[in-house]
Amino acid sequence: MNLKEAKRDAMRVLDDARREHFGDHHDMTAAVVLFSGGNDSTVLAHLMRPHCSHFGHANTGIGIEETRQFVRDVAEDWGIPLLERHPPPGDTFEDMIQKMGFPGPGQHFRAYQRLKERAIRQMRRELVTNPRKERVLFISGIRRAESSRRAERPEHTREGSAVWVSPLINWTNEHMAEYRAQNPDMPHNTVTDHLHMSGECLCGAFAHHGEIHEIEMFYPEVVSEIRRLEVVAADAGIPEQRCQWGWGAYRDDPNRLDHKSGPMCSSCEFRNEEAAS
Repeated sequence: MNLKEAKRDAMRVLDDARREHFGDHHDMTAAVVLFSGGNDSTVLAHLMRPHCSHFGHANTGIGIEETRQFVRDVAEDWGIPLLERHPPPGDTFEDMIQKMGFPGPGQHFRAYQRLKERAIRQMRRELVTNPRKERVLFISGIRRAESSRRAERPEHTREGSAVWVSPLINWTNEHMAEYRAQNPDMPHNTVTDHLHMSGECLCGAFAHHGEIHEIEMFYPEVVSEIRRLEVVAADAGIPEQRCQWGWGAYRDDPNRLDHKSGPMCSSCEFRNEEAAS
């Protein structure tokens, strides 16, 4: 499948989701591109911008501000309303640290639920006022080629009043690279040059050896915040190991690949598979 065919396939997936999940009895109140600020996410946003009503960004509270600002700037430049939402009070990253310490691989899905999923739920509550008749479409950048665990992911699915669709699901890395090459004016987040990820979430569950030093080289203020949270964890009486950000990178975990991820954590899933290989 060449890039032209891949674009047609993306539109087919989007149209299939619309036909199956919306119609006479269920209105689409919004179509939200989930925009993390990473390279692949920017391709998705660029391709889908004529077909969406909003961009959605989960501000995890433990990410790099330059990435958040990149998302805001792109949304403003393209004239697309941005829904930037945070975890609710009581479910912030600091709240989680005080209760359980820093997450390791086994706690990644819990961190995902708190920091991203609940922000997305907030968007849905704002966009859907009558769940019996209304649904919102969330447009995700999941690709089957990203990881072995994503190879069987469906093209689209529904959870209550939320419909999830992945237009790029059949795209390869080559398709992504060719699309970027054909659109040289597409915005680029420099954080991805430094860290090889968007940096919108640094929960540390799937951190690798020495990662915090790589972050500190370019974004020392972020590591200062992480060090502050390590003290918060210690003061809360958390066991010593879990007072260290990224502690899972320094422990053998034979079940590493069994740990759950989420639809907005593709880079984490890929990096976890790399670490386990």
